[in-house]
Amino acid sequence: MSIETATTPSFDYISQLIVRKSAIVIDPGKNYLVESRLLPVARAHGMASLDELVQALQKPGAVALVDEVVDAMTTNESSFFRDLHPFNALREEVIPSLISRRSKERVLNVWSNACSSGQEVYSIAMLIREHFPELAGWRVRLTATDLSKQILQKAQSGIYTQTEINRGLPMPMLLKYFQRDGMHWRISDEIRRMVEFKALNLIEPWPSMLPKMDIVFLRNVLIYFSVDTKKQILDKVHRVMQSDGALFLGGAESTMNLNVKFDRKIIGKATTYLPI
Repeated sequence: MSIETATTPSFDYISQLIVRKSAIVIDPGKNYLVESRLLPVARAHGMASLDELVQALQKPGAVALVDEVVDAMTTNESSFFRDLHPFNALREEVIPSLISRRSKERVLNVWSNACSSGQEVYSIAMLIREHFPELAGWRVRLTATDLSKQILQKAQSGIYTQTEINRGLPMPMLLKYFQRDGMHWRISDEIRRMVEFKALNLIEPWPSMLPKMDIVFLRNVLIYFSVDTKKQILDKVHRVMQSDGALFLGGAESTMNLNVKFDRKIIGKATTYLPI
């Protein structure tokens, strides 16, 4: 079967759908991106063109197909200890300071937003196990959320390919916290049990039961949103953070000109944002 590319009206419809459902902005001229992500979806449903896929999306009862399209258009890029510097900042200053300030409560809440396939939050979990044995008696809650239910299933499985393992995971941690599983590697139950995965759309109302967060990772997420959406999300992040917590953004992201409720602080080669 020959697969045809999308016409301009179909591209516009898909772009508007993605913005409406996820606030992710697909810039004009990114037809190739839509085609590369959605042609496999069309093919899997026996459709001969993206125009036909759009027709199916407009039919009543297409909720599952809409979710599949949004999942396909979500960028799921992650690696263990990505960029390294934020994790060094956690180990050297952020977590030690929080341990000192939370000595009475003995509670630590960490949130990994847009967690993708889980490497970021598992990196934090391994760092805590490796460097902070004193937290063994604490209530440490690691929450990891993502828009894509499909990618959350992969994250919850804790199973990674050799290529994924090679991207940033130190050999000692591989040997200590992973086991061979056929051609893949499976993270230990000890680490997996530390993390609670949940589906969450950043532009929709957030669960009221979210605890006040001590550490928030919102890295390489804001770059996909419009300025107004960035402002809204940062304002919501501020409301769920402890007053002495720490926010980490991606290297190309900042709160500058978006939110005045955070102070920028440099820790080593990492940048953190502290609520004010």
